[in-house]
Parts: sequence; C-alpha cells; structure tokens
Amino acid sequence: MAPEQRRSTFRPCIDLHEGQVKQIVGGTLSDRNDDGLKTNFVATQPPEYFAGKYRDNGLEGGHVIKLGPRNDEAARRALAKWRDHLQIGGGITSDNAKEWLDAGASKIIVTSYLFPRGNFDLERLQTISSLVGKDKLVVDVSCRRRGDKWFVAMNKWQDITTMEVNKENLDMLAQYCNEFLIHAADVEGLCQGIDEELVKKLGEWVTIPTTYAGGAKSISDLETVNRLSGGQVDLTYGSSLDIFGGVVSFDELVKASNQ
Repeated sequence: MAPEQRRSTFRPCIDLHEGQVKQIVGGTLSDRNDDGLKTNFVATQPPEYFAGKYRDNGLEGGHVIKLGPRNDEAARRALAKWRDHLQIGGGITSDNAKEWLDAGASKIIVTSYLFPRGNFDLERLQTISSLVGKDKLVVDVSCRRRGDKWFVAMNKWQDITTMEVNKENLDMLAQYCNEFLIHAADVEGLCQGIDEELVKKLGEWVTIPTTYAGGAKSISDLETVNRLSGGQVDLTYGSSLDIFGGVVSFDELVKASNQ
C-alpha cells in the first residue's frame, strides 16, 4: 500500500499585545508608537481560555506570540493551561529560551534574534539550536513581498532583512530546526485571502513541518492550502475566526481539519 498522503491541518494561535489576546493587522505593528495600530479584535477572555479551548479540541502545534513587551505573564498562563503543547515566540533569545521551555512551551520560535542589524547570523542559529535541541526549535521566516520575491521580516515585521525566502535558504535553516512558521506579513490580519503564490512555493520548497499564517478568510482556504502545497503546509486562522470576532466557525473548522 502507498503511504497515506499528508493533508494540511488547522493550527491555532494566541496573539498577545499588552497582556491581552488580540488580533492585529500585522503590517501596522510598530516599536515606535501605537498610533497607526489597527486592531481587529480584543478578547474579553484571558489567554488561558483559548489555550484550554485548543486543548479540549486536540489542536496540536498552536503558537503563542508575544507582540511587544508586557506579555510574559499572560504567555505563562496560556502555556501552563496546556503544558508541552503550545509553542512560544516573540523576543526569544539564547538567554531566555530554556526559561520558556521550563514554563511549559513545547517549542520556542525565533526570528529577530537571528538577524542582528537585519543580517542573518548563522552562529546564533547554531547556538540556540545546540542549546535547546533541534527538535525544540521553530524558525519564524515571516516575510514581506518585494517584487516577485519574499524577504524575511523581523521586529514585528517592520524591518526587512537581507535573507530571501527560497529553497536554498530554507534547506539551510532546516539543518538546525524542525519546523517553520511563516506569516505573510503583507496580508496578515486583513482577512482578504491568502498569498497563494507563496503557499505554492512553500509546498515545493519545504522539507520539514511548516505553518503558514496570513489572510485566511473561509474554511475553504484550508483545502486551497492543501491543494497548492500538496499537503506540506498547515494553516493558521486568526481574525477571521468567530472566537476572534470573525465569521469562520471555529467548530466547523475543527471538523474540516479532522476529516
């Protein structure tokens, strides 16, 4: 018998801003001020509510992202609700990585730490991979489009690095981690559709588990990602979900993902 074809699945998220669960238009985040920040949703429930919901539905591989300062306590509460099942990202470095694993994270997610002054530093990747173990490391290669190419974006997706997202670079990164998280920052939080071209390319390029986030607006997008990527890329839904004030039924999406 031929091996069963892998299918794309739904990966949940908990985005934290100022200690609250929010859904934000990714391209409006800034270190300088929040004047231009566009927020789609602010939860009345605490982060651990959503962690519990994901646990109760058996949704593995979700990520908790700290968008800026004053999110550590909220992140710890979410991780404690479902220890060893949620990933943590946002401000992770070699200095605090083990601390977050001890707090209950299943894996740590790194981006900005790998790009001092916007330039990729292989030594930093090797250091943090050795520190926590390849199996505990997710590299966030979130990106912005420039012409017909994509480049890694860091610092809340404000700053474009010199690293192009392509097969050569993904293969190199995959030597030191066992998963990629890729936010398409140009469409993140807009609920106006996924970057289909990027998803197709990722399906051709990636050799390790990969989650794409950005623009998902309907349950059918999960099947679209499955088709375009050959089942190699999973999909995160955020602002479009009813639990985050959107129109996509969380319960129906869980059913679709489990088929």
